[in-house]
Amino acid sequence: MVRVGGVSAGMVRVGVIGAGHFGRFHALKLATAKRAALAGITDTDPARAAQVAREARASALSLTDLLAASDAVVIAAPAEAHFGLAAQALTAGKHVLVEKPIAASLDEADRLAALAAAGARVLQVGHLVRYSAEYAAVAARMRNPLYIEATRIAPFKPRGTDVSVILDLMIHDLDLVLALVQSPIASIDAVGAPIASAHEDIANARVRFENGSVATITASRISLKTERKMRLFAQEGYMSVNFIDRKLMLIGRERGLPIPGAQGYRIEETSWREHDALEAEHAAFLAAILDGAAVVVDAAAGRRALAAALAVSESMAASRAIAQASGLIQNLEHGAGGGL
Repeated sequence: MVRVGGVSAGMVRVGVIGAGHFGRFHALKLATAKRAALAGITDTDPARAAQVAREARASALSLTDLLAASDAVVIAAPAEAHFGLAAQALTAGKHVLVEKPIAASLDEADRLAALAAAGARVLQVGHLVRYSAEYAAVAARMRNPLYIEATRIAPFKPRGTDVSVILDLMIHDLDLVLALVQSPIASIDAVGAPIASAHEDIANARVRFENGSVATITASRISLKTERKMRLFAQEGYMSVNFIDRKLMLIGRERGLPIPGAQGYRIEETSWREHDALEAEHAAFLAAILDGAAVVVDAAAGRRALAAALAVSESMAASRAIAQASGLIQNLEHGAGGGL
């Protein structure tokens, strides 16, 4: 393989912006990627950047130097910094993989999409679950879901509380539901509240689509256990997916083993032991850059998920105002103890 400037031809020099929890995972994974060379790591905390750089056997650089040394960047900084960093990278001619949410507003999302299009750069949004084996199995088996019930709950951790649980956790399932249903949203009814942080820590949304499909999505980051499940009903059957245990069960007429006593119905049970969604996400990003492959989760998909999340937030605010006016909940300042 020919090497150009210390990097093998057919490889992409990728820098990581943000050395926090996810930034570290990105850096370590890119350090061993077949089609990428880790160009360096930057963070507003130089000591943190240096620590992750040592683990990944890379260099801790300033943002300016990182952009100069990279063909592409992964942005794993706090959500409020996504737009500014992505805009700077795209303007500098770099391909961008930005963690979700794509930006803080739809206008910012549109501006990033325009910058990427103008520079013919890849802009991919880090909705990681789209690259999971579980999602691939669901999409292949459940073509027209009538009803989806998604639950994503976890114990409280300070990480991620710079945004609401909607943008932190629920947006994953909003993105999955939008990809599965593929119909415009007709209405959203949501409730939630801040409990342990300045933003909503629990949320429930009922999303109705123009084609008649309905999804109920629950997200919490103040639970005693971690649970990530999805149940789907469709004309072809019923499906249950456990994203933690990595198991899927489908009851229908087309696939699996016959169910005793249930004439015409079959059950299929599938599990996965080895599938690295982050590696798959990186591979898709590199394929889009090197091979011209379609971007799996592009700016339009990132914008749709953000629009849905913002609509959930608006509905939640309206529900809270009604509850406060009726005396159902107290009119407290945002923050710990906000309560339902």
